[in-house]
Amino acid sequence: MNTPIYERALGSDFSRLQPQLQEYFALAPGSGHYGVGEGVFEVVGCRQDWLRPLLRLTAGEQAFFPEYGEGIDFRIENHAHVDPFGRSSLTARREIFFPGTTRLFQDTTSFDDSGHRPGLVDYVGRFRRLVTDLNLSVTPEGRLRGVSEASRLFLGPLRIPLPAALDAKAYAEQWWEPQDGGRHRIQVKVIQPQLGLVLVYAGYFDYRLEPYPGGMTAPGFLPGYARPDGWESRV
Repeated sequence: MNTPIYERALGSDFSRLQPQLQEYFALAPGSGHYGVGEGVFEVVGCRQDWLRPLLRLTAGEQAFFPEYGEGIDFRIENHAHVDPFGRSSLTARREIFFPGTTRLFQDTTSFDDSGHRPGLVDYVGRFRRLVTDLNLSVTPEGRLRGVSEASRLFLGPLRIPLPAALDAKAYAEQWWEPQDGGRHRIQVKVIQPQLGLVLVYAGYFDYRLEPYPGGMTAPGFLPGYARPDGWESRV
């Protein structure tokens, strides 16, 4: 349980990541610390004007949003914890500071070994209703790549797989850039077959660990502001 979930998912390939990435993904439940990243998205949001009204309808989910900007400040917090179902998890809470409004984008990634193929499962948005399996790999340069696969919607007791024609896939890459003293970089594209590029963000950030107030080290601890609005059954 104390092994970081990305190390569990990658196995021996974890050691091939750039050392700075290994540190970034080293958070485990009970460490007493959480991660804080602050930086700038060189591009972030939806580039397609005609699609933005539709995304405005889903903005309350805190997964997609209608704004688009360049040179936008952001902050991310990473919290390692055990979810209510006993799974080692990492919850990420992103604040994106567009002019005039701040958008939240959050998800919880859990290591799930209950099926035939153990791996990472990502639950996206305020209610964690959009669920995808993650396929990870390490590039020859030591970068981390991730592709979302097999998405489905959680609606109460229903589990609705999305057909390939409707499913949006996320393509992510994260790495350490040594120039100018060094910083983390990330780029993500979300592409839907019928709509094209739905969401993009790419930028750089500095990262540090902060202790939880009061020295909290309980593995199941997750600050109230970082919790989803509900923990419906995940298994």
